[in-house]
Amino acid sequence: MQYVKIKDAIVEQIDAGMLAPRQKLPAERSLAESFGTTRVTLREALSLLEAEGRIYREDRRGWFISPEPLRYDPTQTLNFPNMARAQQREPKTVLIAAKTSLADKLASRLLNLAPFSNVYRVDRVRYLEDRPVVYVINYVRAERFPHLLDYDLTHSLTDIYREHYGVIYQKTQYRISTSTLLGNIAQALRATSGTPAMVVERTNYNQHGELIDCDIEYWRHDAISIESVAELTGR
Repeated sequence: MQYVKIKDAIVEQIDAGMLAPRQKLPAERSLAESFGTTRVTLREALSLLEAEGRIYREDRRGWFISPEPLRYDPTQTLNFPNMARAQQREPKTVLIAAKTSLADKLASRLLNLAPFSNVYRVDRVRYLEDRPVVYVINYVRAERFPHLLDYDLTHSLTDIYREHYGVIYQKTQYRISTSTLLGNIAQALRATSGTPAMVVERTNYNQHGELIDCDIEYWRHDAISIESVAELTGR
């Protein structure tokens, strides 16, 4: 099948270092001419490469070579900036919105809230090397963190909790699934609607075992690699 041969040819150039991370590929028309194929066949090859995390697409800008994904270890307590810097990556956080609101169905379920409870909702986009890679929605139990919205929320919530409220994470529960980027989230990540996504859903407990917040992370799937080490004990 021709699209598989095209995909393999591009992978070979990536592996040989001929195409560098974040390098923009030629326009689809030009690529199709180079391979002597139609744009329909070329797009099948590009879709395979995207599914494998080899390339990513930015809306109205074209296709780019994916950098190494960020290694994400659910068993570690490192926040995003520290996790990125530990891997020699350059992180940045942009605050999209922060407000007090009535808990919606998702927040109520994750935080086990009574009807008509208020929460803080904090929407942020996190970047690696100026590329937006994850859209994060935090729901925070408002009664536990009065005046939270007065702080600089481009900083880590983990640090704000510890420094201003004496609260630390003691336990985190994870749920990881796949989805697609849509609407405002896709737009914020410069993605086309329907781009594959990895969704990490976390609920967090403090040092007293109390449920304090949750977050839903919508990752560009090529930008994250879930990795961990489990030490097993014999029985």
